[in-house]
Amino acid sequence: MASLLNLGQTTEKLARQRRQWQAFKAAADRMQKMPGGAGGPLTEVTDFGPNPGNLRMLTHVPPRLQRSAPLVVVLHGCTQTAAGYGYGSGWVDLADRFGFALLLPEQRRDNNANTCFNWFESKHARRGSGEAESIRAMVAHMVADHGLDRSRVYVTGLSAGGAMTSVMLATHPELFAGGAVVAGLPYGAAGSVGEAFDAMFQPRSRPRQAWGDLVRSASPHGGPWPRVAVWHGDADATVLPRNADEVAKQWLDLHGLGPVPDVERTIGVHTERVWRNAAGEPAVELHTLSGMAHGVAVCPGEGDGRCGSAGPFILDVGVSSTWRIAESWGLTRGVPEVEVRGPVPEMKPQPQPSHAEHALGARIQSVITRALEAAGLMKR
Repeated sequence: MASLLNLGQTTEKLARQRRQWQAFKAAADRMQKMPGGAGGPLTEVTDFGPNPGNLRMLTHVPPRLQRSAPLVVVLHGCTQTAAGYGYGSGWVDLADRFGFALLLPEQRRDNNANTCFNWFESKHARRGSGEAESIRAMVAHMVADHGLDRSRVYVTGLSAGGAMTSVMLATHPELFAGGAVVAGLPYGAAGSVGEAFDAMFQPRSRPRQAWGDLVRSASPHGGPWPRVAVWHGDADATVLPRNADEVAKQWLDLHGLGPVPDVERTIGVHTERVWRNAAGEPAVELHTLSGMAHGVAVCPGEGDGRCGSAGPFILDVGVSSTWRIAESWGLTRGVPEVEVRGPVPEMKPQPQPSHAEHALGARIQSVITRALEAAGLMKR
């Protein structure tokens, strides 16, 4: 009886994972059918240095760039492109309006069938290795090539990009003044594909120090630590909202802060909790959006507090997380001195990715399909 119960639980788990897989594929199809493709062209850089993660380096440097401008690293989610997420979330708009630079690394379909960053594979989530090292090299190239401010480099991402944001903050904390994890997961939440699904659907609660120790062991850095904001919808069925609590716990431990926030307020669908450091500055933020599913919150339109364009996993809920994140990093303040960099360089259109499914996607789907067939839930 126990074995039958375990089989039933395993089969239900696999069936749930397969449904999630199908949802990702449906979203990918919708992205390809959107008018204008996945966003406007970005500039590609190919000679930025070591690239063990085999990622594409895409950038957006506005013609009117601040002197010693900040840099924001923007990491897209599964099924998305760098351009699609950069434009849809509003980051490109804000960079143009306020004169800061963007680095938008892009996953290749050869590396991951759903264009997810491989945050759950140790070789890509380790300092000096894989995708983490590729992104570090891109940051170094951007800062040197455009004379950017090394003390104002930030990183943010959605879903798998949010989890990869956690990876970058943990493995290279000395590079970043701050980070924002949107519908993502804490560093060290998974070490394989199976563990990644478990972490997404059945988040593991760990003591604060255990989470913090995972980051402390990821680099020789001993502090100070980047400030971190966490954004998550409380109706997210793809990456369950408990992950947001675990990300916050991880960084509260690193900053040595207690469980009770200094600020807690709710306005409309948005609940904000803020923990301040000894200097009175925000160190950890936890933002919860009531009723919001999996995605990044946007508020399309012009003017303060508005940017972005709704689409798959880019959700118009009347609150712009992109604006609020940029505002908290001081990026939306007045720009007293702006360098005019001359004409905008000619942009090369990005090729559409191949639709062939490669190793990771095929392997997951094959395992799930065989299990469902064995359980009698699917027939060829």
